[in-house]
Amino acid sequence: MSVNSNHQENKKICCIGAGYVGGPSMTMIAYKCPNLTIEVVDIDEKRIEAWNSENLSNLPVYEPGLSDIIKKVRHKNLFFSTNVKEAIASADIIFLSVNTPTKIKGVGSGKASNLEYLERSVREIACYSKGHTIIVEKSTVPVKTAETIKSILFSYLSKDSSNLKTYSIISNPEFLSEGSAIKDLESPDRVLIGGDDIEAVNQITDIYKKWVPVEKIIKTNLWSSELSKLAANAFLAQKVSSINSIGVICEETGADINEVAKAIGSDSRIGQKFLNAGPGFGGSCFKKDILSLVYICNFYRLDEIAKYWENVINLNDWQQDRISKLIIQKLFGTIQGKKIAIFGFAFKANTNDTRESPAIKISRNLILEGAHLNIYDPKVNEEKIETELRHSLSSSVNKEFKSTWVKNNSIEDSVKDADAVVILTEWLEFSEIKWKHLVGLMRKPSWIFDTRNILNKKDLEDLDINIWINGQDLKN
Repeated sequence: MSVNSNHQENKKICCIGAGYVGGPSMTMIAYKCPNLTIEVVDIDEKRIEAWNSENLSNLPVYEPGLSDIIKKVRHKNLFFSTNVKEAIASADIIFLSVNTPTKIKGVGSGKASNLEYLERSVREIACYSKGHTIIVEKSTVPVKTAETIKSILFSYLSKDSSNLKTYSIISNPEFLSEGSAIKDLESPDRVLIGGDDIEAVNQITDIYKKWVPVEKIIKTNLWSSELSKLAANAFLAQKVSSINSIGVICEETGADINEVAKAIGSDSRIGQKFLNAGPGFGGSCFKKDILSLVYICNFYRLDEIAKYWENVINLNDWQQDRISKLIIQKLFGTIQGKKIAIFGFAFKANTNDTRESPAIKISRNLILEGAHLNIYDPKVNEEKIETELRHSLSSSVNKEFKSTWVKNNSIEDSVKDADAVVILTEWLEFSEIKWKHLVGLMRKPSWIFDTRNILNKKDLEDLDINIWINGQDLKN
């Protein structure tokens, strides 16, 4: 499947998948490469309508800075549509940015990646592509997924010996951090391009060279590129679980996690990033990618390595259960009928993404104990919260489900008559709250549970409220 000797510049790009990866990534490429025409396609009509909305606050992805760039390139050299067939047929380069969730049934369920959407997209490419096409894996995929892609494509080519279609497969995983995706795209730590076809690799490299320093572009073989993405997320998730484990020790011994994290992070070998104690990692990648890594290890009978990475997830789950139990314990051992204000439902600040958010499991645990939740998040809408909670409570949900929580539009509404506030997302506005007024709206005795460690306990000492801050000993 080598590239033709034709050296003409590729000017048409199709991206299959208009989600958190495809939308922002193609927006940045369109902005930096005005000579390229890019069409982002998706079968979800509502999602495409949202990307094309004149009201930029309705974009399906919230990322600081995204709407500003969308305004500059949309309908110029960036287009969003449901015309999958036409976009594939006219494309020189196709980016695969489809969802690859963890399988929920069948062989490998709970660990292996579900490649249903990717396979469907590759079959469409095989049917509708023309001439030579470079296919770029942008989604996070298991190692050796490129073999699957090649196998599908070859099976279609073999049906017609006169078929003049050819393909090159490239791995170009994203390393975006939600909440700072635009910054990450504009000034990436590195761009990873894996492939065996040098000319195809160079064509993708030429795109990024428009704004990324060449020394930050790393070229590897396909398998190294695919594994590097999984490994990077696994290492970051491990760091989160590690600092949370140290935070629990701090609470028991009188140490302060902020001071310990500063001391640890000052070591250049470790670094300061991902050393904030919290309710555990969330998002679309960390858990999914570690589970994929565990599945690979099990497949190759690397059982001890599989257990090692599995424990990173186990500790993350334990942290969320620990926080839930601590809230119940502090509220006299029962929260039946009590109002609890949940501050933040997104898995992190500056995004409206709720996938695998710690808020889901903690909220679920509190609902099952009989609490009524007042949920406030500045970017997550009611529909998304309901979807996440209903799925999480699927085995326990009943007709009274909606009466167990309410979405509030203001901080004040959420704390009225509440017994406790639980900060689950580190939104800036939560660290700037004037608590004196809010405390007066709550039922006594009341609590603040700061799972994100964003409050300064000295600012709250004179208030008539009890405080728990993650990783700090507040007994003294």
